[in-house]
Amino acid sequence: MFSKIIVGSSLSEVSSKTLCCLNGLRPAGAKEIILAHAMNIRDVGGLYTQLKKLVQPILEKQKKILEAMGYTVSIEVLLGFPYYEINRLARETNASLIAVHVSAESLIDDAFVGGVSCEVIQHAEKPVLVMKAHTHNGQCETVCEDILTHIIHPTDFSDNAERAFAYVEKLVESGCKKVTLLHVQEQERIGKYLKDRLAEFNAIDQTRLDRLKQGLLEKGAEEVNIQIPYGSTTHELLQVIDPHKHSLLVMGSQGRGFISELFLGSVSHNMVRKAPVPVLLIPAVRQ
Repeated sequence: MFSKIIVGSSLSEVSSKTLCCLNGLRPAGAKEIILAHAMNIRDVGGLYTQLKKLVQPILEKQKKILEAMGYTVSIEVLLGFPYYEINRLARETNASLIAVHVSAESLIDDAFVGGVSCEVIQHAEKPVLVMKAHTHNGQCETVCEDILTHIIHPTDFSDNAERAFAYVEKLVESGCKKVTLLHVQEQERIGKYLKDRLAEFNAIDQTRLDRLKQGLLEKGAEEVNIQIPYGSTTHELLQVIDPHKHSLLVMGSQGRGFISELFLGSVSHNMVRKAPVPVLLIPAVRQ
């Protein structure tokens, strides 16, 4: 499923620490990694050759970490607009996944996290795994040692959500035994005029989720939980996600082609910023 992965590295401690997330993808068929560091042409200018020599030792150390997991690893130092170059590399190498990292506390811990990770996600045509780490008092701790322990999958039953669910099915086939399926009855959408029909909506959506649950059980899941909370989608998701229980959030993402204001206000982007576990974002199919 994820045989070839592009890993965007910022050369930071967070970047190195979050590499352990990728060990959990080995059962999903992950074999090859291209470790990519992109230099912004606006910042680097004619210093690319000199800076490339300086970053090479750090990338070599990260390469050894990944090789110890059993991956075949190559290194690419790119020059251009980082989000564009990483997505271009994924497209041209026919990679099945892009992996970037963020701190679990903030998207602005460093320039890579603040800019490139967000832009890679926004323009991605490939699934993007957002790896996470906690940073506190100068220390860095990963939050994704075993990424396939317990998946949580929110769905609004849209086409993009169905596409994301297909990845949940594949991850279950790869060994994930526990899944939580969640649909939020959005308070803003239902409002005061339809709230008296909430029980009716819950019954309809319970049937939909039961169908998804049965499919996962048939593919090898041992435990599938269903939750249908009522409220704000972002708030309810953050209330449910437990970093001590859940290991990965899998959901659809608008991806490229949407105006930045809409993307930045989306549930998927809020989860990238705030979810205490890694996030796998599946982009919509572009026509």
